[in-house]
Amino acid sequence: MTDEPYWPLAPSGVPEFVRRVRARTPARLFVGRAGAAYTTNTQLDLREAHAAAQDAVRAELDLQSCFGAEFVQSWQLFEVHTNARRKHEYLLRPDLGRHFDDASRVEIQKCCPPDTDVQIAIGDGLSVPAVTAQVPPLLPLLYAGANARGWKLGRPFAIHGCRVGILNEIGELLNPRVAVLLIGERPGLATAESLSAYMGYRPRATHSDADRNLVSNIHARGLSVNEAAARILDLAGKMMKANTSGYLLSQERPALG
Repeated sequence: MTDEPYWPLAPSGVPEFVRRVRARTPARLFVGRAGAAYTTNTQLDLREAHAAAQDAVRAELDLQSCFGAEFVQSWQLFEVHTNARRKHEYLLRPDLGRHFDDASRVEIQKCCPPDTDVQIAIGDGLSVPAVTAQVPPLLPLLYAGANARGWKLGRPFAIHGCRVGILNEIGELLNPRVAVLLIGERPGLATAESLSAYMGYRPRATHSDADRNLVSNIHARGLSVNEAAARILDLAGKMMKANTSGYLLSQERPALG
C-alpha cells in the first residue's frame, strides 16, 4: 500500500483546491491510489457506474412506469415504433432506428396536427433512465416557454428504438418549422441519465447531422433542465428567424439567470 493521501469522493477534510476542481466536473479526479491501482472504493464506484451504463442501454421504455399514468394522460402521450422492433436489432442496426414502421407513420399523421411551429418527440435512444429522469421536468418548461412566445405546438409522442435521424421523417410527416427530439444519450461512467435535445429546421429526408443543432448533457451534474429549456427555446427562435438550422446557424448561449 502507498502512503500517498487518499481522498474519498465526498470528504470533509480534503484541500480546498481539490474541492474546487471536483465541483467543476463529474470526472473522478484526485481519488488517490493503492500502489499502481485505484483504491477499493474507487474500483467499486467504477464497477457500479459501468453496471448502470449497461442497464441504461438495455432498458425498455414503458410510459406508465417511466412517467406515471397522470403524466402520460395529461400530455396525451402515445407510442410509436421504428423499424428496430427489438433491442438487439436497435443496437446492431442503427439504420433501422431512423425510420418509422408503416403503422407508426399512420398513427403520427392521425394524432398530430401538421404545420406547427414546434413539434417535440421523445426517443428512448441509448438511455431510458435519462428520459425517465429529465423529460418530466423539461417538457412542461418547453411547452410553457413556447406558449409564452405564441408558438403553435404539436402533440408530443414517444418513439421506441429511436435514432437521431428520425427527425427527418418527423419533418416529412408533419412539416413543423422546428422539430425537437429529446433522446437518451449514450451512458458513460460519469452518468447514465444524460439527455440530449436534437433540433432541426423543417427537417427533410435529405438532411444530415450538418443540418441539426444540439443541446446536450442535460442531467443533474451537467446542464440543468431550466438551462436546457432556455437554450432549446432560444435556439428554436433563432431557427425560425433565420429559416435554417445546423452549421449555417450561429449559436450563442442565451443569458441565464
